[in-house]
Amino acid sequence: MKALTLLSLLGCLITANKAKIFSRCELAYMLHEEGLDGYEGYSLANWICMAFFESGFNSAAEDDNADGSTDYGIFQINSRVWCNNYRSPTENLCHIPCTGTVPNPTPRSGKSRCRIPAHVIADWTMHCKGRDLSEWVDGCDL
Repeated sequence: MKALTLLSLLGCLITANKAKIFSRCELAYMLHEEGLDGYEGYSLANWICMAFFESGFNSAAEDDNADGSTDYGIFQINSRVWCNNYRSPTENLCHIPCTGTVPNPTPRSGKSRCRIPAHVIADWTMHCKGRDLSEWVDGCDL
């Protein structure tokens, strides 16, 4: 069930029709409400740290890559593998569009292979892993 929650949240944060740059605590509150604290063994502070280094908490963040793909949203979901931007070839493993409001990126059939992208984990490893991350949630009303 938590996997569906995470995938729904990631989909909603890819990019929304009303782009938003979240404050640290706004995003922490949203992720906390969705039950991500402890999901896959990662604390809420880890998720917030990861989001900061991926997008600066900007839901409209886009980054074009040399291979013609684009990374989208808070967690920089890649169009070549994870979502469909309707401009470049894609595997679309999450079965979601890269932009727009995405209410539930995981098909109820459970056939999606949508996961946290490896480049996101790599950035988390470089910037967040093994560090005191308490500052990412300090002062937030959780």
